[in-house]
Amino acid sequence: MTTSVTGKKYDVGGVLLNQPFKIRRLGHFGFNGVKVDECMKFYTDLLGFRVSDPWSDGGAFMRYGNDHHAFVLFNKVTGDERAKNGPNKHHWRYENDVNQITWQVQSLTEMVDATDYFRELGIDIRSEGRAGGPGSNYHLYVWDPDEQIDEFYYGIAQVGWTGVSQPEDMRHGMQKASHDPHIPEYMEVDIDLAEGKEVTKGYRWLENMEPKYDVSGILLGRPFKVTRIGPVKNFVDDLDVSRRYYEDVLGFEVTEEVEYQGERGVLLRCDNEHHSLGLFEKGLRSKLGLKDDSSNMSFGLQVANYQQLKDAVSFLRENGVRVETDIIPPELHPGIDYAAYAFDPDGHALELYYSMEQVGWDGKARPASSRPKVDPNNWPEAVEGNSDSFAGEPFMGPWG
Repeated sequence: MTTSVTGKKYDVGGVLLNQPFKIRRLGHFGFNGVKVDECMKFYTDLLGFRVSDPWSDGGAFMRYGNDHHAFVLFNKVTGDERAKNGPNKHHWRYENDVNQITWQVQSLTEMVDATDYFRELGIDIRSEGRAGGPGSNYHLYVWDPDEQIDEFYYGIAQVGWTGVSQPEDMRHGMQKASHDPHIPEYMEVDIDLAEGKEVTKGYRWLENMEPKYDVSGILLGRPFKVTRIGPVKNFVDDLDVSRRYYEDVLGFEVTEEVEYQGERGVLLRCDNEHHSLGLFEKGLRSKLGLKDDSSNMSFGLQVANYQQLKDAVSFLRENGVRVETDIIPPELHPGIDYAAYAFDPDGHALELYYSMEQVGWDGKARPASSRPKVDPNNWPEAVEGNSDSFAGEPFMGPWG
């Protein structure tokens, strides 16, 4: 058990922790893209993300479920121009084309206390309070040791059965984190309705793909459904420094350490999933033949089952997408047996998989000797079930 970096224990909902918050899950993630129009078609038409709200530079906030957004795509060219000439230009790096890695905590109090915590540690805060933009979530942005942006949030606007996102004039914001309790969202909606605002004025995405695939009883425009995002895996300057930051400052647990061709990596978790985050030495970038000007190794997308994983590989290849099953060897993704890597138009690797090993109460991962033996170039027709084959966070709501 690590000790608190501030020397204090924090009461988080009656539980004493080393941080004044507990990260529960990866909430959303984003890339800054160059081929924005091509990437938009890739993520919507081929992967099935739905646009919640378009963005002014051609990108968008996108979702696979009811959270307002799980993935964002912004324009790297215009974004870099703003960042390298703005007030935080000392944090800008060309290779950092990850827009943000966003972690969810459970309460507004944790968000406010986290803001005080990072200030006490002398960690730069880019923004705090509550976003008045799409999603309207309470948030906090800080930079990690590699100048990647970690966002923390409590709550995010939900998109209901109508598929209509929150109207722009019903989003509420505040510039600073406040220790004063805030009224619940339903009261904000009551006030907006009394002022004559219309809840149906938000954006609604229109599906472009014909629903012709029978996906376990539901007709969809592609033969699979993304049911979860993550893990995020990044290349870092100094593995030990980055590990200490995510483990000691943010409270992640180290699940497993790996090594490949002399380069090290570490896999960390924030819940029962084997890993939510992977950190790898940059020497791996060229050894794996991955994009040499990106800090990202891969971004994970879980589909509902093994059959859908196989169907996703076939569908994407039929639509001209580069999909590899052996470019990142199994040694670098313990906890995930079968994985395929689909490359977006900018060359980012999307890690497609169907199952994530779960870690139990003792905090120990499954021994390597008990894991399935995987030949990445020869996938079986079906796989044997494990105790945690369908464990983990379930997908809520209908697929279509």
